[in-house]
Amino acid sequence: MLSATYPLPRLRLPAKPTAWRYLVRMMLARPGLLAVSAISGALWSLPIALLPVAIGRGIDAIGRGDGDSVWLWGLAAAGLGIAQTLAGTVQHFASYGCWIHGAGVTQRLATEHAAKLGVNLRDTTTTGDVVAITTSDINPIGDSFEVLGRAFGSLIAFIVCATALLTTSPLLGVVALVGVPLAVVGIGPLLKPLEKRQTKQREEKTDVNALAADIVSGLRILRGVGGEKQFLDRFRRSSQRVRAAGVQVGRSEAWLAAAEVALPGLVTVVITWLGAQLAMNGTIGVGELITFYGVSVFLVIPVTTATEFAGVLSAALVSARKVCKLLSTERTLAEPENPVPLPEGPLDLYDETSGIKAEAGKLTVIDVGADAEKVASRMARFTDPDEPALAGGIPVDRVALGELRRRLVYAHNQDIWFSGVLREQVAPAEPGDVEITEALYAADAEDIVDALPHGVDEVIGERGREVSGGQRQRLNLARALATDADVLLLDEPTSAVDAHTEARITERVAKLRRGKTTVVFSQSPLWTHVADVVVSTRVPA
Repeated sequence: MLSATYPLPRLRLPAKPTAWRYLVRMMLARPGLLAVSAISGALWSLPIALLPVAIGRGIDAIGRGDGDSVWLWGLAAAGLGIAQTLAGTVQHFASYGCWIHGAGVTQRLATEHAAKLGVNLRDTTTTGDVVAITTSDINPIGDSFEVLGRAFGSLIAFIVCATALLTTSPLLGVVALVGVPLAVVGIGPLLKPLEKRQTKQREEKTDVNALAADIVSGLRILRGVGGEKQFLDRFRRSSQRVRAAGVQVGRSEAWLAAAEVALPGLVTVVITWLGAQLAMNGTIGVGELITFYGVSVFLVIPVTTATEFAGVLSAALVSARKVCKLLSTERTLAEPENPVPLPEGPLDLYDETSGIKAEAGKLTVIDVGADAEKVASRMARFTDPDEPALAGGIPVDRVALGELRRRLVYAHNQDIWFSGVLREQVAPAEPGDVEITEALYAADAEDIVDALPHGVDEVIGERGREVSGGQRQRLNLARALATDADVLLLDEPTSAVDAHTEARITERVAKLRRGKTTVVFSQSPLWTHVADVVVSTRVPA
């Protein structure tokens, strides 16, 4: 993840943040960094604006034959160049820090919120949306923060230049003060179509990301049914829509770039022409004419920077809306206001809806057919029914989710693997009394590890594609057993293995989990053979 060690500032966002509020709160979260960027931006822009003044005064001194003034203005020009270099160095570091702040904090906020949503994430947003936020949307948000310092510096420099022009020639000063703002305002009509097209492009990117994720996750199935060509055609069509949306965005950006040059260029032409007329009439000298020309050329920079800021701000607002939409998503499983701690040791479970009970410290096998996942979800509080399940006599919705997830582990046989070292994948965040080797032995997964080149230190790819379905199921079981949870719910943990392997697993799991609450949802007689309690019923949907 970008900037993993970057300190996350305290960012108090409203429950339903808007794009503007989000960007403003992000700015206020690091006022010192933005102040350094703004001050260094001003100190970088001012020497560029004042340099034509120093050169013009030096030329006038040459015309008068004033050697001391020539040296004085020459040293002033050199000093302005050195000041610009130093301020530009500081501004570069500060602006990059602003980019890291905007992009890095956005990425971490979105990622942490997605993790907090947990099981609700797939019901509230799409994979493509989350991927687009954490990979694409962070860039325009970071860019909007990066350009802030230069935009402020350009504004200060413009005011100084206009003041200098007014004191020398009120006519030229008025032209600059009126013409440059009009040039900036003239760019405004180009921003609305750009934002609309950027929004369309963002939506198309989300769709193609989601489609790519679906293709990758189901590639093995697609090959099995010969559906690769159909999905390839779908991906191509989706990619072409993204390309077409990008072309439309490019056209708007091209018009914006043209306006950046044309509009301030017209102001420069007018100022230069008027200055030449004044010089020919003797109203101003040659040095002042050069000053006016240099200043008018410099005025292109504030307009260009203002246009750049308007463009990146437009893109940032599009991205910030998507970020705010994700951050506004609330968990359906709310934390209790006054959480009640669970009793120590093994816990009994009772599902109010179905009337099914699992005794504390025993291995209970439950056969409820297709309703197994519903019962398990209620017991582990992955859903909130009208009548919550009880764990140790306490309603699960009154227990803090962190404690509930730690004490009561629900392992589905289709749980997903992330890419990483096998040892780290199997080992729990808080190690218990069960070693990895014990968990692998109980799940009859030692042969899988022995076959890997680096054993438990082997890097397993996303979704465990290096192993078969039965092997992945055994590794899933080993990961669940390694948690050493007080209550362990297993949903068909051996449905993809042969009978001999299943017999070994059932006996070893029963031995390893002796004295702890273990609930197995299965229709296999091998599990009922080792069970302390067997429940066979059909529950209401």
